[in-house]
Amino acid sequence: MIICRTKAEIRNTVRTWKKAGETVALVPTMGYLHEGHLCLVRAAARKADRAVASIFVNPTQFGPGEDLSSYPRDEKRDLSLLEAEGIHAVFLPSVEEMYASAGDTHVEVPSLSGILQGALRLGHFRGVSTVVTKLFNIVTPDFAVFGEKDYQQLTLIRQMVRDLDMPLEIIAHPTVREADGLAMSSRNVRLSNDQRAEATVLNRALDRAEALAAAGSSVQEIDAAVRSCLAEAPSAEVKSVDIRDAETLAECSSPFDRPSVVLLAVRFGTVLLIDQRVIAPQT
Repeated sequence: MIICRTKAEIRNTVRTWKKAGETVALVPTMGYLHEGHLCLVRAAARKADRAVASIFVNPTQFGPGEDLSSYPRDEKRDLSLLEAEGIHAVFLPSVEEMYASAGDTHVEVPSLSGILQGALRLGHFRGVSTVVTKLFNIVTPDFAVFGEKDYQQLTLIRQMVRDLDMPLEIIAHPTVREADGLAMSSRNVRLSNDQRAEATVLNRALDRAEALAAAGSSVQEIDAAVRSCLAEAPSAEVKSVDIRDAETLAECSSPFDRPSVVLLAVRFGTVLLIDQRVIAPQT
């Protein structure tokens, strides 16, 4: 496993592979890896000849008062996990390496960056789209693998790649869950025991939404049922419940006649958790 801490190192590494006719898949991460990340790594290894993971806690996607300083980090553990998976290279830049100058160029998808989570976290998705563009330009992958849990992020990146004619394919991987249904997240370790137990309500709410959609319920009925289910968790502070078109994230209205995605954002203490489920209407 090659560890690259500079842009020049990872570029030279990938250039050598591509000269040999090999394809490259990238898994962008912010580290503190869990099984969900490792599933993405395995998907990358299946898709391409060479798999690369990046580990970078991107400061530009954190807003004032958000958890940049407390975001969990464990470089040694992350590298050990990636080596055990047989990944070929890890790009591990510093903030100074990624943002060598103050910079005045940003990438943004306005139609998707200011809605849903973007409305709750102003500037977040501009930071995401800019750093992902930089990673694509630095690593030059043929494929990039993202999890469906961050569904708005996945949709935004797909749109960005299409709009800017980026020469790579975006691969989506289903949300990876704990045995009790909680979506895997690096933030889960910051939950108290009680909060961790209550957080399983997100998956139950999504199960309820899926069952109601299959039974022919309206968008309004599904929304009300999801909110009622989430209210069963005493410490849950519901930040948003949204039902949107699964492809465009446009608002849905009844009749419920095409695949949609239920997007949840729920805070437990200081920890904001998100989850999602694509649901289909009764056929």
